[in-house]
Amino acid sequence: MKKLGIALVIASAALASCTGSAPQATFKSGVDTLSYAAGVAQTRGLRPYLEQQVGLDSAQMKDFIRGLKAGVKAADNEQQRAYYTGVQIGQQVKGMLDRFNYDLGGSDSLRVVNDDNFLSGFIAAALEENTSMSLDSAVTYLQGNMERIRAEYLAEQYADYKAENEKFLAENKTKEGVQTTPSGLQYKVLVEGTGEKPTATSRVKVHYKGTLIDGTEFDSSYKRKNPITFGVGQVIKGWGEALQLMPVGSKWQLFIPQELAYGARETGKIKPFSTLVFEVELIEIEDTNKKK
Repeated sequence: MKKLGIALVIASAALASCTGSAPQATFKSGVDTLSYAAGVAQTRGLRPYLEQQVGLDSAQMKDFIRGLKAGVKAADNEQQRAYYTGVQIGQQVKGMLDRFNYDLGGSDSLRVVNDDNFLSGFIAAALEENTSMSLDSAVTYLQGNMERIRAEYLAEQYADYKAENEKFLAENKTKEGVQTTPSGLQYKVLVEGTGEKPTATSRVKVHYKGTLIDGTEFDSSYKRKNPITFGVGQVIKGWGEALQLMPVGSKWQLFIPQELAYGARETGKIKPFSTLVFEVELIEIEDTNKKK
């Protein structure tokens, strides 16, 4: 459970818009003043947390104060304390559901997760009642099946887009100058270099531009006016394969099927099952033995 690391008390200086809801302070002794000062001091970071992490705005602060005061009073009542603890955990469970939903469907706006099933398993396990799965078997099932079920779901949701990309590759490989490797990688030589070819362990410097099949650009070192250096073995499979075929000084156009790219994953503008089209210019192979 996340902890704010601050006492749940409210000071008029920190929450000026809600002073009407706060208890009236009295200053009859040093303890009174110290108590008030402690309340003010303990709100450090509270307002940014509520606004930026929780998403509350000024109009909702009165409701927050109402709940806060009820929570403080509930701390002295076992039943009320249990209830408010449930509310707090429930808010965190909602966050779990949202994250799990995103893990399954990415930016898909459809609700993928069965919330009732999630809560059924969560509550039964929390109460230590008979569950359809033990904790260990549930963890094992998640680890062993998450990616498979996610891929099946995305394949269904993106079926038309996946087919569109497959059709593009099928038509593209028949075009003049396009060559296809046994893995399915397609490439077209724009400029043939005369230098050495990298190996799987080489570090290379390249300029590149990446687009989807509809021309949507998702990355470009040309726009940044700065080539990038990386290890051949540190990139997607389609890049790694192509670079080892390219002599230094070459500029190729690559057509990388999703199996050699990001597959069912979504990253930035790249949707699941996207074919990636790159223009890649191999500038040099970095000399790893060169003294700096």
